[in-house]
Amino acid sequence: MQRTLSKFKLLAYRQCPKRLWLEVHRPEACEDSGAIQATRVAGHQVGDVARQIYDPLRRGQLIDPQAEGLDAALARTKALLQSAQPIFEAGFRAEGALAFADVMLPTGRGSRVGWHMVEVKSATCVKDCHRDDAAIQAFLARASGVPLRSVALAHIDSNWTYPGNSDYQGLLVEEDLTEEAFARAGKVRGWITEAQAIVARKQPPRIATGEQCSAPYECGFIAHCQSQESQAQHPVHWLPRRSQALKAHIAKHYIRELSELSNDLLNSTQQRVKAATLADRAYFDQHAASQALAAHKLPGYFIDFETIQFAVPIWKGTRPYQQIPFQFSVHRLGRTGLATHHAFLDLSGNNPSRAFAQALIAACGERGPVFVYNAAFETTRIRELAERHPRLAPALQAINARVVDLLPVARQHYYHPSQQGSWSIKAVLPALCPDLRYEQLDGVQDGTAAQQAYLEAIAPATGVARKALLKRQLRAYCHLDTWAMVRLWAAFTGNTVKAWAKQDA
Repeated sequence: MQRTLSKFKLLAYRQCPKRLWLEVHRPEACEDSGAIQATRVAGHQVGDVARQIYDPLRRGQLIDPQAEGLDAALARTKALLQSAQPIFEAGFRAEGALAFADVMLPTGRGSRVGWHMVEVKSATCVKDCHRDDAAIQAFLARASGVPLRSVALAHIDSNWTYPGNSDYQGLLVEEDLTEEAFARAGKVRGWITEAQAIVARKQPPRIATGEQCSAPYECGFIAHCQSQESQAQHPVHWLPRRSQALKAHIAKHYIRELSELSNDLLNSTQQRVKAATLADRAYFDQHAASQALAAHKLPGYFIDFETIQFAVPIWKGTRPYQQIPFQFSVHRLGRTGLATHHAFLDLSGNNPSRAFAQALIAACGERGPVFVYNAAFETTRIRELAERHPRLAPALQAINARVVDLLPVARQHYYHPSQQGSWSIKAVLPALCPDLRYEQLDGVQDGTAAQQAYLEAIAPATGVARKALLKRQLRAYCHLDTWAMVRLWAAFTGNTVKAWAKQDA
């Protein structure tokens, strides 16, 4: 018996036929990451706001197939299409496939009465997968007999600024996809036929893991698929910053092992990674690392930020996906090797920007190097704070002028095989300072988890005890980030350090 495939499954097929097969036959093998879950939440938030934007008078009808049941939802869609009011999540089933349209708006008069379809995305631009999405939606609506006049994709305008008072007019911008969506009807019909054939198979298609596992979306089945493959001892994907030419060479010659790649194809950093990995021995030019930092005299400040970004802004004067710092950790390292700690964390639910900036200025003093790990992130956030708070700008710009980046020092002078091609602090720290490990932290162990903890902590429904626990976890995580930098600095320079006291704001 032929299955009815949802639009989600057809898009899964477009990404990878094996993913489609697994979605149908092995859904329990899917492991959605925190990033995937966050993207899904953002999509729901944007969808909710879209209903306010497209139906300001609240005359529209929302169809809920989960509450109503599929057949009832399709029947109600059919009935509502005879009216002239906005419809949200209208359902269409035809030719073995099923989809629900985000927005259907009545348009035209007399013999030209029809519908304008809008697909709403939380992205900030139109992507190829969105064009596939619109083509599928348009095909199924028209195959169901809907007089569809036009199709558009609405995405977020990242330059729009939220004026406050729940006024989200302007958050979304539309791009007309009518012509191309209608023109691809034959292709969509072909996708459905091909997808049905994949689903009917007793075994999944043999497709090796590769670039398709992360584009256009991160696939939750990647761990499952990798577990079914024989793994390379030293896989080529451990090479950092592979050029398109190198990727093409690897694919053309089916290269899986680092040992199979000629050094002539690699830059100096890649050669260092290959040599250290094959020799199973760390590379560390401690003298060069120390020389790189010699000019930056103590006292020094080691800083790290945690930020939150909303697809739908909640604070007046902020933009979609603008990264807003809500927490920092600062370790001050004195000339004697004693480290003191200052911290800031705002869980009030209000915009933390001004208080954050004021506390950061106080914690960083007026002179001495300000060490970071990946300077582009912190310096950009500080520059944005200066733009939003002109009176604090001179002091914030002065901090930026003192920034010293530890990442290039690590990248140029240290590499351990356990890093597997990454110089993130979470990869370098356990190699260089094995007594410090993020997995030993309770609850919050990475940036995505920190964002999720923040959102939970500021939610009105979160109880006092839970909020206090989240606060402790967030503080511990951010504290480790800057203490880790202190320890890396000590390893690079050959100095000894010790923590003394915490002074939390």
